[in-house]
Amino acid sequence: MSVDAIAVEMGGLHLSNPTVLASGVHGSSLAKVLGALRVGAGGAVTKSIGAVPREGYPEPTLVEVEAGMVNAAGLPNPGAERFSEELAEIRGRGLPVIVSIFGGDEREFERVAKTLDGNDFAAYELNLSCPHVAGVGTEIGHSPELVARVTKAVKRSTRKPVFAKLSPNTERLVEVGRAAVDAGADGLTAVNTVRAFPVDVESGRPALSNGYGGLSGGAMRPVALRCVYELREELDVPIMGCGGVARWEDAVQFFLAGADAVQLGTATVRRFDTFNEVNVGILSYMERKGLAKLADMVGAAHRGGFSGGTP
Repeated sequence: MSVDAIAVEMGGLHLSNPTVLASGVHGSSLAKVLGALRVGAGGAVTKSIGAVPREGYPEPTLVEVEAGMVNAAGLPNPGAERFSEELAEIRGRGLPVIVSIFGGDEREFERVAKTLDGNDFAAYELNLSCPHVAGVGTEIGHSPELVARVTKAVKRSTRKPVFAKLSPNTERLVEVGRAAVDAGADGLTAVNTVRAFPVDVESGRPALSNGYGGLSGGAMRPVALRCVYELREELDVPIMGCGGVARWEDAVQFFLAGADAVQLGTATVRRFDTFNEVNVGILSYMERKGLAKLADMVGAAHRGGFSGGTP
């Protein structure tokens, strides 16, 4: 089966395959982002970029837990002006780089977008849902009104596709997603990490310097799948599934639940070159199921699965 069968067109964003490096895993420079594209990713999301440089939290910022990790890096980034200089290095290459941006309100988001927008990258991802940074995280992502204002502000600053990254830490998930779409978002990323609080038994203190962090990895995959399923039930919009994708089977679960593409994050910490393996597995699954294109399986769980047996 040709690799063209898993090419993705979503909201004006073209991906040669449906695997995307997730934001926030490998630092704020472009090196790892470009490295992911070289080892098989169809796209790659940068670290979240804000209006001004930010150091983030002191160590420890990451702790391993059963079937996942909890991190609280604190959104370290070089700021929009410096990152714009880095983006200039890829001008004219037409790479599927997606830039994640954050801010405290719609004015900050708009400022960042205007600073970056003249560069050659494929799309924006709006980080509306960081679970461990006050003022720029879930306070925005839990409010449909704030999400709508941020989305509108960025959309009027760019012609690039805009994806809103949603929080799983709210009962208003679909309402927030609908607000983003109604405000002009070209797609959604579902979802950010689950708010968590690991404790170190030897010291008796919180295991992270910030106390609270975000749970990622396999432990949160069923939560992320539920979020994708709920969004697809109500909204006809491209969705990138994110949360615990490490193998082709994980990716297929997200497609069946309604995602058009998947992001890999925590899995790439342990093995950075996993994208090709996931893509090969997807293609083999499609051939076995007699599916001509990826879209044939997207949302199948909403349609009662496949005739002649379960997926």
